[in-house]
Amino acid sequence: MDALDYWRLCDELSVVQAALLIAGKDPSNYQDVVDSQRPVDMPAGYAAAKAALINAIMGKRLPATIVQGGDDDFPTGPDCQHTTVQVEAARNCLSSRGFESGFFFPSPKRGPDYLSTDHPSYSPKLAAAIQAWMVISADPELRRGRSVKQALAVWLRQHANEFDLTKEDGNPNEQGIEDVAKIANWDTKGGAPRTPGNQ
Repeated sequence: MDALDYWRLCDELSVVQAALLIAGKDPSNYQDVVDSQRPVDMPAGYAAAKAALINAIMGKRLPATIVQGGDDDFPTGPDCQHTTVQVEAARNCLSSRGFESGFFFPSPKRGPDYLSTDHPSYSPKLAAAIQAWMVISADPELRRGRSVKQALAVWLRQHANEFDLTKEDGNPNEQGIEDVAKIANWDTKGGAPRTPGNQ
């Protein structure tokens, strides 16, 4: 993993940390010294990102836990090292300004290549079997009162269009669904389905 990825564990960030991440820099290396640097030595984009965050906080467009800088006689506004914002709120604020890439907008995690319809050897039935297995094995409620194979078949019927498990008239291909459910079925010993109280 990239060093920046560990910052995704945070639900809340200081203004300085958020501005550095917007600028694509790891706060670990900069957060304690960045504001004491000459502007020319600051990471590109940091000053603008920090100003945008502070302005949004002061304009009440970005909710924040504000810690005032200075003292009672000479307040200096939000202390950027200690004033914090929620990551989700910062993401929404950035999105409203047209930002849709960078740290706050990670690329969605791709599944295995063999489940991608772009793969040259993509098999709809293989993808259906894997997806059905993943869904049904993860949720006991979907198996309540049914055998594993029955639960798989129900899910496959519901998603038949996604995996080419339909006939020309658009109805589910029962033979294809039966074949895929057999492959995905991990409970091959058979027997009557358990009653809801015993599941």
